[in-house]
Amino acid sequence: MTNLFKPKTTILTIAMACIPFLFAQAQQQNYGEGNLKYVDPRIGNVGAILEPTRPTIQLPNQVIRMTPQRADYMDDQISNFPLTVVSHRNGQVFSVKPVLTAQDNKRLTYDHDLEINRPWYYSTYLVDQDIKVEFTPGKKAGIFKFDFPQNSPKALIFDKYNREAELQLVSPKEITGMEIWDGVKVYMYGTLNADATAAKDGSKLVLTFDSKAVKTLELKYALSFISAEQAKKNFNNELKTVSFDQQVKLGEAAWSKVINQIKTIGGTEAQKRSFYTALYRCYERMVDITEDGQYYSGYDKQVHKTTRPFYVDDWVWDTYLAQHPLRTILDPAQEGDMLNSYVLMYQQSGWVPTFPLLYGDNPCMNGFHSTITFLDGYRKGIRNYDVNVAYEGMLKNATQATMLPWKNGPKTDLEDFYYEKGYFPALKIGEQETNKTVHSFEKRQAVAITLGHSYDDWALGQFAQELNKTQDYTKFNARSNNYKNLWDSNTQMFLPKDKDGNWVKIDPKFDGGMGGRDFYDENNGWTYLWQVQHDVKGLIGLFGGVNNFENKLDQLYREPLGRSKYELWAKFPDFTGIVGQFSMGNEPSFHIPYLYNFSNSPWKTQKRIRFLLDTWYKDNVFGIPGDEDGGGMSAFVVFSSMGFYPVTPGTPVYTIGSPVFENVTIDLPNGKQFQMVANKCSVQNKYIQSAKFNGKVIDTPWFTHDQLVNGGKLELEMGPLPNKKWGVK
Repeated sequence: MTNLFKPKTTILTIAMACIPFLFAQAQQQNYGEGNLKYVDPRIGNVGAILEPTRPTIQLPNQVIRMTPQRADYMDDQISNFPLTVVSHRNGQVFSVKPVLTAQDNKRLTYDHDLEINRPWYYSTYLVDQDIKVEFTPGKKAGIFKFDFPQNSPKALIFDKYNREAELQLVSPKEITGMEIWDGVKVYMYGTLNADATAAKDGSKLVLTFDSKAVKTLELKYALSFISAEQAKKNFNNELKTVSFDQQVKLGEAAWSKVINQIKTIGGTEAQKRSFYTALYRCYERMVDITEDGQYYSGYDKQVHKTTRPFYVDDWVWDTYLAQHPLRTILDPAQEGDMLNSYVLMYQQSGWVPTFPLLYGDNPCMNGFHSTITFLDGYRKGIRNYDVNVAYEGMLKNATQATMLPWKNGPKTDLEDFYYEKGYFPALKIGEQETNKTVHSFEKRQAVAITLGHSYDDWALGQFAQELNKTQDYTKFNARSNNYKNLWDSNTQMFLPKDKDGNWVKIDPKFDGGMGGRDFYDENNGWTYLWQVQHDVKGLIGLFGGVNNFENKLDQLYREPLGRSKYELWAKFPDFTGIVGQFSMGNEPSFHIPYLYNFSNSPWKTQKRIRFLLDTWYKDNVFGIPGDEDGGGMSAFVVFSSMGFYPVTPGTPVYTIGSPVFENVTIDLPNGKQFQMVANKCSVQNKYIQSAKFNGKVIDTPWFTHDQLVNGGKLELEMGPLPNKKWGVK
């Protein structure tokens, strides 16, 4: 396909002729070695309907995340540059803006073709002011460079994003600040390479400089969540003796280590760009907030000493499906540190969090899916945390916490009803809410809650079995079957019931209010029909057998919307990347195309995966079909492009799809390599003809995590037509 981001000689020639900043040279210097050249942070920068990706500049899993503040990629003006994005898509602190004069406070017009976005380096050209902006990140620190026209006036405007902030020039070349983001104080210490004069303009701190002092202003800074003194220590630890160019090289090396951990042969350039950019996205979160062996916790508002990293900023509803499982392969020690962070959060706050942010838990979405993540890690040998305390927290969530979406705290009468009756009760259409705790917008999500917690309870029961807690295993294994209580055999759908056990008659395609939230969540009943990853065999049984199950899967991709797209999207804006009633643009759909591997036609998984990747994950600004959520969606691309996927996190088994590369080699942390070889693989040759694992013929589309991490070799013979017998049980 046409590469929309591929540098055009004409543009670079014009840039070199008109602007004395040698953008072409910078592009080459910051393009990156090996597979780094395929990473393009602009992929997906225009959202399907809701949120786009951001071209985030940061080191892997580190605090400093910079992205210019603008509406989206289509916007040709930048409002300012943040010193960091505190939480993915959830806020920034400390803005900086280069201007010629203190009175020049308009938005900054830039040229898309003169912008460079690398994970470790950013550059843009402000065409109205003739200012070049450059940035490179550290862990808790960063460096900006502002190249002004020769002998021009120059100023930097510092401002806040939140209500409370202080900014001060403490000496001609030193700036300090404190800004409060959701109750957390963020401290800043920075230095300048030229003397500044400060003036206050409302909340703004305006620094002006001698027009002849220097041509290029440099701002070095560090942040701390602990104290002003610690911000200065972080500065000295990272930047005191490091130049801008040296920091760029350090950043490139950090990204080279993680991106080149997976090597590929074959595939198109577009497929490599989509794949390696997706891999880059998987390292945006979680972020390590430890500073000199200590960290500030928003869970008890205290500073703690530590000998290991403490991570925050995770949206587990999005990340438990693929992003956490991917990390169990690529960096199990880091995944263990993240799970340990969850344990500490429980000890500090009293609950295992759902969306752990810097300030504490943000109770978004539904479910206790961290339980699944704990089980998945445990069964893959990741146990470098207090397992018993983790289990204690999971058990408390499952027996004492509210299950209501977007709510934290103790259980209500609705949870007691669930424990007794085995399903979350829905209101009749038009019935007034009886529980004042229910979120006014998010509603009860009764079917989604029942299905999601059936999976969570399965994971808790399995964990109990691992720890020889027989009574708990029996209890929660029984609760894992609660999904069956909402199965309507007449419609072959999961439908809501009211408190009296009567079906609430709905159109599962469209009813339930905004996003279907009365009964489902962000998606309709056709998506939630398949939310039984923990018991696919049980789901097949509900359908009455494999043939009916497969036919219903076929119908999913062919079932009409029954209305116009604009009518659908006015109510279901998350329901994007549509194929029939399948939504590629939302996380609950990820495992669905792999369910054909449980049927008599695994070749249909191969067909669907290739079609979905080729259709919805392009290597351009429109290349993400829904809200990417900081790696949650990109992890699906990484797995699927490599040719396998974890359908059931918590069960250490992968199912085989259709790799887009002839060879994938993962350098494992234990010193071994996993190899996926797909002989004759191409755009046309997407179907598996036969397979071997470590030289032994396999005729089922599965292999285990142990086989992978022990340095296994999966070898596939690919062809243009399906082998309808391969993989059938």
